[in-house]
This record gives sequence, structure tokens and C-alpha cells, in this order.
Amino acid sequence: MKNKITTYSLAHHKSLFANADTNKDYFYIQAQDHPYISEPYRAESYAIEFLRKGSIVMQTKLKKIIIHAPAIITLGPSVIRSFTKDSDEILIDIIFFKPQFFLHNQANVFFLAQYEFFENSDMHVFNLEKKNKLKFEQIFSLLRQSLESNSHHQPSILRSYLYILIYELDSFKQISPNESIQNPLFEKFREILFKDFIKHRSVQYYADALNVTRKYLSEVIKNNSGKTASNWIEDIVALEAKVLLQNKELTINQISDILNFPNQSAFGRFFKKCEEISPLEYRRKNI
Repeated sequence: MKNKITTYSLAHHKSLFANADTNKDYFYIQAQDHPYISEPYRAESYAIEFLRKGSIVMQTKLKKIIIHAPAIITLGPSVIRSFTKDSDEILIDIIFFKPQFFLHNQANVFFLAQYEFFENSDMHVFNLEKKNKLKFEQIFSLLRQSLESNSHHQPSILRSYLYILIYELDSFKQISPNESIQNPLFEKFREILFKDFIKHRSVQYYADALNVTRKYLSEVIKNNSGKTASNWIEDIVALEAKVLLQNKELTINQISDILNFPNQSAFGRFFKKCEEISPLEYRRKNI
């Protein structure tokens, strides 16, 4: 889809961590700092991160949380994410890999897509108890050792450890802390919104899709999130606009078309209302 622009290549991620090796479709880093990127972006690679010490603030789509160690974070390429600092001292292991690397010799090209924790904002974080912390310390230690060796079997060995990580994470079946108290209608609204917001901006559309009145839907959303349905729609459109504006290959007029605005002026008014600066000012600030 046109709107799913990848903004951070694997090579760019490597450069953020001062990693010079750009020849492979994967790389691993253990860092005592995180390249905090406060502006939203997508990536071309998957990432599995093991936060060993400290805490960071992560936003995926419209969900912002503070993640405390020990925890595992899983992110798929299409996820819009940003990171800000929370604690002065952290220790984090990250394995980045392109989907084509992992799927090499995998008959099921949809293998990664079946694991919701890569794409679902409510499932990206796995908080670890002592028993599971030790297990993931061992897996990441083995993974790191394999990448430090020069074995010609290194890609196959890495894929094996990635399979282990994915299967172990899938066994958690973890439920987010707020999931049990949120109205299922609100969850369904978010699901449809994230899928349809490019074409549909009216609250009435989502009410009709959910077979409820506009008033009832608005009340449920306000009670569960503190924001109106219109706020949710505006926020996700503005978030997508920020990601697209960081792609300098797209003109602002093209972005306006991608986001289904009638013209560039309407897009400009919308963006300035949401962000208090024009699309051009935002682009100049972030490129």
C-alpha cells in the first residue's frame, strides 16, 4: 500500500548504534543507551528487544507506555513507533532482521504475520518474571555468541534462535493490563479505525460498521479512553501524516492525496490544527 512507507532502513538502524557492518540482512547490538527517536517512524526490519536494565518510553500507533526491565519488546515493520528517555541507565539487546532473511527456505510466507505481538499495540511488551528472565538471558547469550563467530552456518543458526524466541513469546499468551477492563466495542473501534482511517473519517461510518448509534459509540470511547471518537480519528491521521512527511521523496501534495484529503490546502489546515505547525514546517524541522 502507498501509505505504508518504510522510513528507517536496516542500514540506518545500524548507523544509529555506530555499527559499521551494513552487508547483512540482520544485525545484533547490546547497548547501554538507546537512540531515542521522538518522531514517529516505520522500519523495513523486524526487531526483538530485550530490556535488561532501566526503563524507556515507547509509543506504538496511539498507545504510549513506560517499559520497565526486564521485558521483551517485539516490533514488526509496519508499526509506527517512537521512543523517549525515561531512565538514565539502561541495558538493552536488540536483534534486527529483514523479513526476507527470516523467511529464507520457509514455505509459509505468512509465518511472521500470524504472530500478533509484532503488529498489535496491546501485545508488543512482555514483562518478564525471574524464571522467564533467566530463560531469555540464556537465549540472547547464545544468539550473541553465534553472531560473534565467523561460522558459515551463522545465518541458519540465527534463524533457529529467532524461531525459539518467537515460539517462546507465543507461549506467553500475555494479556495487556487494561484489556480486561476495556469495553470490547472500544477495542473493535480501534481495530476498524487503524484499518480504515485513510478512507473514512466520520464517526458515523464507524458507528454503522459496529451496528451502534453514533451517540452510544462516542460515549463508550470517551469513557474508555478520555478522548472523543473524533479525537481518535484526527490523531491517527496526524500520526500517519508525520511518518509520510519524513519521506522527502513525497511532495506535500502527494501526501495530501495519499491521506485522501480533497486538496493540499485542506491537508495543511488539518495538520496545523492538530500540530500547531504547517506540514512544510514539520518537514523542515525533521529532515
